[in-house]
Amino acid sequence: MIPHPPHSAEPTYAEASAWADVLVRRRLLHAAVLTPTGQWLVQNRPDGPVRFLQGPADVLALAATIQQHTRSTRPETR
Repeated sequence: MIPHPPHSAEPTYAEASAWADVLVRRRLLHAAVLTPTGQWLVQNRPDGPVRFLQGPADVLALAATIQQHTRSTRPETR
């Protein structure tokens, strides 16, 4: 697999919002909400703690971590 080049520009709120939506729809997160201050509130499980993310870069970092974990725990299908 060829790694993707690093992000050259700062992530946007639209990009972070799209990732947050995918993570919630695929049930990899319970909730992800953008606050008026630009922070994100995320919750892994309905009964879990709410975490604060500072901005879009943190949302993309969380999405990358979730992807990495999902891929590393998936059985090999070759």
